[in-house]
Amino acid sequence: MALAGLSAVFLFEMLDNSVLNVALPTIGRDLGSSTTGLQWVSSAYSVAFGGLMLLFGAVADRVGRRRVMLSGLVLLAVASLSTTVISTTGQLIAVRVVMGVAAAMTTPGSMALAFRLFDDEGLRVRALTVISTAGLVGLAVGPTASGFVLAVAPWQVLLLANVPIALLALVGIRLGVARDEPAGLRRDPVDVVGALLGTATVAGALLTPTVLVDAGSASPWGSLTLILTALCAAGFVVRERTARHPLIDLPLLARPLVSSGLAFKAASGLAVAGLSYLVTLQLQFAWGWPPALAAVGTLPQVVVLLAGGRFVGPFVQRVGLGRAAWISAAGVVSGLAVFGALSRHGYVWVLVALVLVAAGMRVVGVVAGASVLTGLPVDQTSVGAALVDTSSELAGGAAVTAAGTIVAAFVTGSITTTHWTAARLGDFQDALAAAGLGLTVVAALLVVIGVLQSRNTDLTRSTTHAEETARA
Repeated sequence: MALAGLSAVFLFEMLDNSVLNVALPTIGRDLGSSTTGLQWVSSAYSVAFGGLMLLFGAVADRVGRRRVMLSGLVLLAVASLSTTVISTTGQLIAVRVVMGVAAAMTTPGSMALAFRLFDDEGLRVRALTVISTAGLVGLAVGPTASGFVLAVAPWQVLLLANVPIALLALVGIRLGVARDEPAGLRRDPVDVVGALLGTATVAGALLTPTVLVDAGSASPWGSLTLILTALCAAGFVVRERTARHPLIDLPLLARPLVSSGLAFKAASGLAVAGLSYLVTLQLQFAWGWPPALAAVGTLPQVVVLLAGGRFVGPFVQRVGLGRAAWISAAGVVSGLAVFGALSRHGYVWVLVALVLVAAGMRVVGVVAGASVLTGLPVDQTSVGAALVDTSSELAGGAAVTAAGTIVAAFVTGSITTTHWTAARLGDFQDALAAAGLGLTVVAALLVVIGVLQSRNTDLTRSTTHAEETARA
């Protein structure tokens, strides 16, 4: 019962954004969204989720992981139900922010609760594997299921589906997980100032490109947003270095296994989110595919994600944790490069991009997270789990923001409401190529950082636990 509840949490986390990508054109037409408004429908969730995850992880360690998770699930159900009364893009973005807050409340404690369920290390590993597999299933089937649902039902149904998932998780955790013992909770205070500065930095970093494009070069708003973001970032670093009880112990991030794992995970998150967003625009706007056909077009990614699990363990055993991490991350980046350079020439290149990204993600999702947890002290594994998810979510949110900003810069007016001429379509294809290749460069730099950091330690002495996780 408890394992089913925890699995449902990860299913919601991965399903929530992926299920909306195919629906974005339909949502845009229904609500009359602008290009940047449509972009924020997708990225608002990631901003709230990524920015607040560490804060709620710290809160859960002090007031109880079970309590915070149950509160987050109630908030998720209420936010999802409110979809039925949405009539504007702004309202939908607000609901997506609340859903991101709910995800930040539920996700960090999941691994900690899974560890509490079992005393045997092997059973713990298998439990975490089951939970992560549920998340991958959500990520894989989300776009395809979304396309088929849109053929027979309004887009609101996609978000209402969160309600039964939240209820399943709520019942499973409430009945299957015992209350936190006071002795197992931390007593030091939460670094609220650091959390606020960190959240402001994340939101500002994702918002600044959009403001710069929307406001124009003559407007002071873009420069003001950039300056405020830089000040918040500097303040966050100073605060975490000087606080008695910092939100993040910065020296831990410098550990080679931790920094390399986070870099690989960020590269993967950026490429996966960026490709999913761009493929949706390519298939439905540039080529005019209906949602159901676009869903069929993403099926190869589903097949690779679901069938690739059995090959992860043998691959990691054969090449080692470090090489498996950078090879799989490089595969993800290669898929994004193929899309940026060749997608306009036909679906076959979109297919190649989807397969490369799915194959790489299936491996890097295990080995990057395992590297981070292996490189941290035993009592810091919950922080490590939050860091892994945060790096992926922030990179994914940045990818969608950057891609949407580039499209808005290349194509004037809303892509959801205006007529497509040959010249406009050419500009749109150029925007997709520029966005794909630009994201490729950033993802490739993250992979290089990961490779350089992984060489700073002897991986063979600390991979036993990570390889057991991969084999499971």
